[in-house]
Amino acid sequence: MNYHANNVIFRHMVVIHDKRGEVMHKSIIAFEGWPFIIPGILLSIATGLHSIKWSIPFIILTLFTVWFFRNPPRRIAESPGVIVAPADGKVMSINAVHEDKFMGNESIQIRIFLNIFSVHINRVPVQAKVDWIHRTGGLHLPAYKTEAGDRNVQNYVGLITEWGKILVVQITGLVARRIVCWVQPGDEVNTGQRFGLIRFGSCTELYLPCDVELAIQPGDRLKGGKTVIGKFNI
Repeated sequence: MNYHANNVIFRHMVVIHDKRGEVMHKSIIAFEGWPFIIPGILLSIATGLHSIKWSIPFIILTLFTVWFFRNPPRRIAESPGVIVAPADGKVMSINAVHEDKFMGNESIQIRIFLNIFSVHINRVPVQAKVDWIHRTGGLHLPAYKTEAGDRNVQNYVGLITEWGKILVVQITGLVARRIVCWVQPGDEVNTGQRFGLIRFGSCTELYLPCDVELAIQPGDRLKGGKTVIGKFNI
């Protein structure tokens, strides 16, 4: 088989992979949830064959797992320069900080706490190109604590937009022990696109340029991909 034929087959395989990935990320239940859901279903059936009472705890646990990994569709605000929430949750704080890992200057830091009942899918705040991804940290402090942002396991996703840099940070918590990220450097991503998740309670940080006009304040509750949190000056 010649080089051209091999290249065509490879490109075809990549397209199939991308389409499957797109379908998985858009399904009503996040793909990463099935390794937990399927055993729950099997245990519910197995125990139910002996006693309905025995199966009730497994049924409840399975239903909760389905609820946790839900991946609802959202109507995305896609006006030019509009920035949407990268996650569901409560705005814990908004601060001016010096972010030197990717932004390289004074930035607006928005900390969003996701409790165990939140939708845990992370979404792209604004159309951009993925420029940098870096994973660091080693602890699992409660995600609502300020020091969790410096010491917990976290995944940095640096994005280059038409209007400048932004940075999204996925941070694990006391219960959340695994970060999933579906994008890589070089990917072109759209506003509201799903790009990852964090299992079982967590924190998401968003860093924006200081001249962004914010539309939120501490205490506000956000819907990922739906709530408009600010706008670039364009």
